[in-house]
Amino acid sequence: MTQIDMIAVDELVREIARALVDDPTAVEVESVNKDENTVLRLRVAPQDVGKVIGKQGRTARSVRTILGAVSMKLHHRYTLDILEEDHNDKAE
Repeated sequence: MTQIDMIAVDELVREIARALVDDPTAVEVESVNKDENTVLRLRVAPQDVGKVIGKQGRTARSVRTILGAVSMKLHHRYTLDILEEDHNDKAE
């Protein structure tokens, strides 16, 4: 897997999240490589967390399904963590 593939997957998740939220400027995706796995940590504005999770987690499950297909194609496992933060987390 190349660095370009990793950037493309980050950008894919970023663009999907931007399309779902009210504040697209707050969308951040961080990649954390762990052995054969890359964890994508998605942060959005606190008021938008529900939008990326969806009712009963359906939206998050759909994004994870897309990542599963990408994982199969690139022969590298990707997982998605949606981080929920308090308003005070950024101030520290």
